[in-house]
Amino acid sequence: MSALARWFNANKFNVVGYDKTTTELTDSLLSEGIIVHFEDSKDNIPADFMANNTLVIYTPAIPASHSQYNYFVNAGYEVKKRAEVLGMISSTMFTVAIAGTHGKTTTSSMIAHLLKSSGVDTTAFLGGIATNYNSNLVLGKSTDAIAVIEADEYDKSFLQLSPDIEVITSVDADHLDIYGDEEQMQSTYKQFYSRLKPDGQCIIASGAQKSMQLSQVDVYGDGESITADNLIIVEGKYRFDYVNGTHRIEDIQLSLPGNHNTENALAAITVATALGVSDANIKLGFDTYKGVKRRFEYIIETPDFTFIDDYAHHPAEIEAFISTLKALYPEKFIQVIFQPHLFSRTQDFANEFSISLSKADSVILMDIYPARELPIKGVTSEILFDKITSEDKAILNTDEILKLLDDKKPEVLATIGAGNIDALVPQIKELITKTMVL
Repeated sequence: MSALARWFNANKFNVVGYDKTTTELTDSLLSEGIIVHFEDSKDNIPADFMANNTLVIYTPAIPASHSQYNYFVNAGYEVKKRAEVLGMISSTMFTVAIAGTHGKTTTSSMIAHLLKSSGVDTTAFLGGIATNYNSNLVLGKSTDAIAVIEADEYDKSFLQLSPDIEVITSVDADHLDIYGDEEQMQSTYKQFYSRLKPDGQCIIASGAQKSMQLSQVDVYGDGESITADNLIIVEGKYRFDYVNGTHRIEDIQLSLPGNHNTENALAAITVATALGVSDANIKLGFDTYKGVKRRFEYIIETPDFTFIDDYAHHPAEIEAFISTLKALYPEKFIQVIFQPHLFSRTQDFANEFSISLSKADSVILMDIYPARELPIKGVTSEILFDKITSEDKAILNTDEILKLLDDKKPEVLATIGAGNIDALVPQIKELITKTMVL
């Protein structure tokens, strides 16, 4: 939503918006001249937005009971979902759409940066803040810019797009509150695939292809025709050769660790190559790529203490994240703080969450972040806690976490989750920097 707000603002539209709470992101929007209010009241709608030439854009995260939303609907305003507006904006542009239950934000930001840094006119709508641009919007120079769009599967939003190139990073079960089961979710991904324009290109991860069995696709991953060769870890950085049939790009250096991010890079390189980016510019692009905030983001890194923040909120993401930590720090004690996101997701994947979290030496759970949901009876962090096999585990609130870290600091600390756990990150950083010799 904020990327759309920025796009309209950059194109000289007046923009006003609502959010539930203030965040670093809403502060940024305010500083850019976008009005944001935080109370759901019709009185907060500026008078000049009460005219019928106002376009109202909403996200499915807005509840049906929202008073401002209902005012606009009942008053006959043009009210459209976020995804529909993205589809309208990109309808006349060459579009690269990146979908997947995880990996899509990183892959989207990689593609956008490889294109932008190579001089390709690019407009990108991302699901996270790209560190290189300090924004989730990369703005092109013209209406002919290539559109790079993170295609969200929640509420089947990505079916509003008609891409020239599709990337599917993963189809692990998620959003079962929308889809009911994994089979229905994968069926919708097949509908997304069918949205590909004639003569378009679909680039799909090996695991997703094994589940979906699509025809006429380019498959990337271990053992596939598009793969990473000679993969090594040097001082925490992953280096590899990109191989696509007879095409090889040697010694690519990736700042983001993890085999899953190497796979994301394979997809990004394949897109960039298809759009004419040279091998030399691809290597230079990765040399300058700084990642996405809250995706394996180093907050503190010293020889004695490492603090990393990550957006992981699905069991597969958490398993990949902790496995990467263990590969980078095999001899160190790893403590993770996890805030479950959504009651429904916690209920649907309780066993899987517990298994993935148990890979850490120590696990601290916070209460579930509800986001758009009302509580579900019997669904609390306790259902994860009871099944976690790590001997060192606890359920704590913010004050208790800070006290624990003040008393005893691990060698490697990670905060994980998609809720408001990011508000805890600066508090931990301040505490650690005050009490440690860095």
